[in-house]
Amino acid sequence: MRNGTKLSWGKTVRLYAAAIVLSALSAGTAVAQTASADSQAASSNHTKSQSVTPSAADIAAAKASGKVWVNLDTAIYHKGGRWYGKTKNGKFMSVDEANQAGYKPAKRD
Repeated sequence: MRNGTKLSWGKTVRLYAAAIVLSALSAGTAVAQTASADSQAASSNHTKSQSVTPSAADIAAAKASGKVWVNLDTAIYHKGGRWYGKTKNGKFMSVDEANQAGYKPAKRD
């Protein structure tokens, strides 16, 4: 190796194994920290975007004005039917707004 010193085969293998273990541990820690940060961010985003289930009057007013109910968890919007205003995480918006935001219409309403 350097400066004329030689490592025995056993020491070389042990050093190599130690380097692999340390590398794996630091990579695992980084992955765990990233996953934890991602889940915390998703959790806080979900909490911020979560809406209160609207009242019957709110549902009737939105329906009368032609708004759709967007389920923010599934990215599907409902023009009427059983899920209109009923999902836990959603909001009312116009069809154009829903389409521009990338939401898709429900296949069955």
